[in-house]
Amino acid sequence: MYLLGLGLVFLVMKYFGIGPVAAWDWWWVLSPFGLAVVWWSWADWSGYTKKKAMERETTRRQDRVDKNREALGTQAKKKKP
Repeated sequence: MYLLGLGLVFLVMKYFGIGPVAAWDWWWVLSPFGLAVVWWSWADWSGYTKKKAMERETTRRQDRVDKNREALGTQAKKKKP
């Protein structure tokens, strides 16, 4: 996602002629979009995306279980710092 944001910033700067980006070749300006495609391809191929989604789901599930146990009084309340 960061690469897309960077690519959009470069694209706007090149189009409006702002800063040193205006003097860059177009392939330099558009390269973050290509890198984003490579990143997403690798993340999907390697299972990185699925692993992160499973970690988020596990965290949400455990938080929900802890909240319900605390509400039932079967678990000691967490101490707040």
